Amino acid sequence: MPCYYDVDDILMEEEVEKGAKVDLPFWLAHGMLCLEQAVSINVPPCFTQKTRKEIQADAACVDLRIRCPYFYELGCKIVPLVSDKSIGQFLRYAFTSRYKEILSKSHSSSTMTVPKFASRLTKEETQVFESARESMAAFKRWRVGGARLQKASILGRKRKTKLPDGSSTT
Repeated sequence: MPCYYDVDDILMEEEVEKGAKVDLPFWLAHGMLCLEQAVSINVPPCFTQKTRKEIQADAACVDLRIRCPYFYELGCKIVPLVSDKSIGQFLRYAFTSRYKEILSKSHSSSTMTVPKFASRLTKEETQVFESARESMAAFKRWRVGGARLQKASILGRKRKTKLPDGSSTT
């Protein structure tokens, strides 16, 4: 059974030496950074040069979920907190590189291949994928026999135009 502690209790029980590197959840490190300026945040391992090279080689094949389920969200939150300012450009490149594949698979994948592909997507990419699948399904339902647009009855009538002298034409 897991034990839960207040942050104050943990900090009081264990002394951390100045300059020590400790793995903390982002929310805790960010909170300590904002409140006390007690920590500095290093670039998380999911944004290493190795990951960047893999994404540049073939972005669609990289399993980002295993590296960080909230890859883009975390990246956006750490950009202002770390010294490596290239993370923002890297996030944009990674998302745009994977976006086309996500949409393509969402429109053409069979239900048998979806789990394998979707298991590599981050939470944000999964939302895009599911939204695209729902959109395509709605389009197909409409195309097969959904409600059609109809010409408004008013569009069939001829208008009377007014001439500058005040008279009208039929």
